[in-house]
Amino acid sequence: MKHSKQIIATIMVIMVISVTMSAISVTPNVSAQEVTPFPSREKILSVTGNAFSSVDPDLANISFGVEIQEKTANAALTANSELMSKVIASIKQVGISDSEISTSQFSIYPVYDYYPEKETGSNVQKLVGYKVSNMIIVKTDKLDSVAAIIDNAVNSGVNRVDNVFFSLSPEVQSTLKDELLGKAVLDAKSKAQLALSALNYKIIGVKAVSLSEFSMPYQQPMYAMQYDGMMAKSSAPTQIFSSDQQVSTSVNVVFLIGTN
Repeated sequence: MKHSKQIIATIMVIMVISVTMSAISVTPNVSAQEVTPFPSREKILSVTGNAFSSVDPDLANISFGVEIQEKTANAALTANSELMSKVIASIKQVGISDSEISTSQFSIYPVYDYYPEKETGSNVQKLVGYKVSNMIIVKTDKLDSVAAIIDNAVNSGVNRVDNVFFSLSPEVQSTLKDELLGKAVLDAKSKAQLALSALNYKIIGVKAVSLSEFSMPYQQPMYAMQYDGMMAKSSAPTQIFSSDQQVSTSVNVVFLIGTN
């Protein structure tokens, strides 16, 4: 009897092992299966918001200088330096400091005259002198002094006034960026709400925000003239007028939306 029970127990163990091995053999390899991601149910709306502003400039940028030609480089340099010293002194009389003056370009180069050679008829160059050009830029917040700066400079020997343009200081630009960014975001939100209201949808969140560059106006010269030594100097003051600066920025906002 005891022996029979042992045989029955052994048979049951073999059966259990057999069933287990069979289950393992038909069970798929989970790690090798391709998992199909559940499709996203997010609904989004992408909107671009814009903001513009017109502000008064707070900086004047004036580029002018002296060009002198003499027979030797040393003579041209000496004459140019003497005139530039007078020019600097004259613009300081209207309140311009050294920190508002910087050199933009300085050069010394030979000047040649070209003429045909009688024997061969070919062009021959002849050195006739040297020209020294010294250009400076005055950047100042004294906008009311621009005309006086130009007049004093020309009366002191300046024979080149390249350009005058008005711009915004870094401090004003930074403040404008913050203000326009907020307005552009609100503009995007307003556009989104207007479009969604007709579709019975609403904004439920923000997925992404993309900022664009701050747009400044192209700086075009407002005043440019060359003078020669024989030009009669007018007693009438130079008329210079600044213009508003048009600045703008934009943002792209991706809103999460849902039904009302």
